[in-house]
Parts: sequence; C-alpha cells; structure tokens
Amino acid sequence: MSEVRVLIADDQKVVRDGLATLLDLLDGITVVGTAHDGDDAVRQALTLDPDIVLMDLHMPNCSGVEATEQLAAAGARCRVVVLTTYSDDDWVFAALRAGARGFLTKDSSAEEIRTALITVSRGDAQLDPTVQRRLLEALSRSGASPELPVSIPDNLTPREVAVLRLIAAGRSNSEIADELYVSDATVKTHVNHVLAKTAARDRAQLVAYAFRHGLATP
Repeated sequence: MSEVRVLIADDQKVVRDGLATLLDLLDGITVVGTAHDGDDAVRQALTLDPDIVLMDLHMPNCSGVEATEQLAAAGARCRVVVLTTYSDDDWVFAALRAGARGFLTKDSSAEEIRTALITVSRGDAQLDPTVQRRLLEALSRSGASPELPVSIPDNLTPREVAVLRLIAAGRSNSEIADELYVSDATVKTHVNHVLAKTAARDRAQLVAYAFRHGLATP
C-alpha cells in the first residue's frame, strides 16, 4: 500500500506541530504540509494534492466547514477527516453535510488516527462512535420528530430503510447482518442499493441522509 499523504489544518501551532510529529511516526502516513486556517488549507490542498486533509473545525478567517465546502466545489481529489472536540456537535453535522468523510476526536489514539486516515483514503467513511452519539444527542435537542415519514424517499424498500437506520445507529455490516438475520453478502447488497438510490458516496453521507429524511431517530 502506498503512503497516505496528509495535510494538517489547525490554527494552533502547537497542535499542528504535535500532529505532524505524531503522524510522521506512523507507518503508511506522510505529512505533506500544515495549514493555519481554512483558506490556507484550501490553497495547499489544491497545490499539494494530498490524499487526506486532517481538518480542525474552529479556525479563523475560514472555518473547517467552509474549507470542506470549498474543496468539494473545486473538485479536489483529497478527502476531509474532521478533528473535533466534544463541544463541536453542530459544527460536526455541518461538516458532514459539507462532505467530510471521517471524524476523530482530539483525544483519539495514534492508532485510531492512523486507522481513520487509511480507511478514508481508501474511499470508506470513518465516524468515531463518540462523535456519532453526540450527533444523535444534538438531533434530539433540536426537537426532530421521532416518527418515520409516511412516504419513504427514493423508492427505498422497507428492508433498505431498516439497513439505513442501522447504519445511522453506527452498526457495521456484520452487526447489521446479525440483527436482521441475513448474510454479510446480503447486507452489502442492500448497502450498495441504498448508496445508488440516495446518490450518497459513503456511509457518512448515508447517516446525513437518514437524519435529513427522518429515517434515523435518537
């Protein structure tokens, strides 16, 4: 496997330098640059063409959410992994809608960071379970209806809705298979159908889709 090239974006120099030192020690990871805010992250990402931008959310001038949106609009090849804290619930959800493909909390271990960066670089999504739980709590506080919609969007079948709801609850394919008493291969087929019908790129976007259409509830 080739090295995953990472650009770090954080407004705190001590955090940038610490992350750069840490990531350079990890097998399969190469830091290609560091950025001090969202504008700098966009400029460097378009120039350096990293595989991953490890993006802080709260930055001056241009936030991580705005930078993520700009990279998507520019057609950048890189994928964004958000680095967040417990107080960032609303921002995390906004970043998810903007196209972020992974989420990490700032107390993640080195191995958890490495796993997320490699997973997202391969085209999959990686949501920290704690972040996902906080998103569900934020949704609950927002007063979203716990009821499923009367009409199911995008011609999803009841079984596909069941799979989608379990994805939004953070279940893996294997866990979904156990809960629905079907094979892993069948779950994979359902997931592929849901991705195609909803035009979602990955599981992170499926979570956002489920929240948006009221198919996932706290």
